[in-house]
Formats: sequence, C-alpha cells, structure tokens
Amino acid sequence: MSSSPPTLRIDLASPVPAYRQVAEGLRALWLAGSLEVGGQLPTVRELALELGVHHNTVAEAYRLLAAEGWLELARRRGATVLVAPASPVRPAQRARVLQRLRDALAEARALGVPDAELAALLSPSKKEISP
Repeated sequence: MSSSPPTLRIDLASPVPAYRQVAEGLRALWLAGSLEVGGQLPTVRELALELGVHHNTVAEAYRLLAAEGWLELARRRGATVLVAPASPVRPAQRARVLQRLRDALAEARALGVPDAELAALLSPSKKEISP
C-alpha cells in the first residue's frame, strides 16, 4: 500500500519542532520531484519508525500538509500526494516566509555554506534536494 519511505532526516536537537521538520522535508521532496502526484506516502507508523519519532509527530506533519492542500488523508488508504493548490499568497504569509528565508540564508552564510549551493536550493530541479 505504501511506497518506500522518502529520504528524510530530522534533528531532534533543533529548536524547530520535529513535526515541522517532517512537513518541510516532505515539501522539499515534493518540490524536487521525488514524490509523485497521486503517490502514497508511507503510513504514519512506518515513517515514524524510519525517523525514530513518535507516530503523533508524523501524524501532525501529515495533518499540516493536508490542511495546506499538499496531501489527502483517508482512513485505510493513507496519505496521497496532491498537486499544491494555486491560491494567492496573503501578504502576511509572504512576509513570514520571506523572513524565514532571510534568517536561514544568514545562518547558512555564517556557517560557510557556499552561495552557489544556496542558489541551487532556490532553483529547484527534478533532482533530489539533499538535507
């Protein structure tokens, strides 16, 4: 029923909650073309075991992605990948996302991540995005 688990990594020591890391990782895999529209994600329990987290952590990530329109959740059928809806971005959402990107960019530069690598992440292709 489910495919092999996507390649995700989470950092339990990170200040970012684990469920958000899971959701962000799945979004990145989808944008990189690693998840097919209409494809099934691993069950909550399968992915939780793979990541070493509680199943409620993965369930919360799946609910978040479903609320955003990325997934369809159905009992006994699991999580199905959907096309992200093309809805207009509200100004507050846009400002929040851009600030998070600025913060991440500043952190990456402070750690010495090359600009070319950062630029490649902002220009997604069909290749997998490495965590």
